[in-house]
Amino acid sequence: MAEDSSIMSQITINRIKIITMYIMSIFYISVGINHFVDPDWFTQIVPPYLSRYDLELVYISGVCEVMFGVLILFKKTRYYAAWGLILTLAAVFPANIYLAQSDGVAMGTSAAIAWYRLPFQSLFIVLAYWHRG
Repeated sequence: MAEDSSIMSQITINRIKIITMYIMSIFYISVGINHFVDPDWFTQIVPPYLSRYDLELVYISGVCEVMFGVLILFKKTRYYAAWGLILTLAAVFPANIYLAQSDGVAMGTSAAIAWYRLPFQSLFIVLAYWHRG
């Protein structure tokens, strides 16, 4: 009986993992594409000390999000895609900090949204780490 519940728990976890993997993929691919469709929206939150290369940084992060969003779907590349997403999330974290420090003004949003975004970066990193295997 205990073995049956353990098997069911594992099946449930595997289903959740598959669902979240597809959600992650769709999310990163769509956000990455938006870096090219509307780069000005993203350049607003590039911190001033990086503003000399704001457009290039937006394009690089967009390429990374699309590429790793696709690669997370394939078992052979999932490990590298997960680590790529983790590194990408870490690299764009200064932009989210800048948005919060500007109380959302840098992107025309509210201070609450700007500050609440920060903990989600950690959640996204944990989720990518969970999918690495």
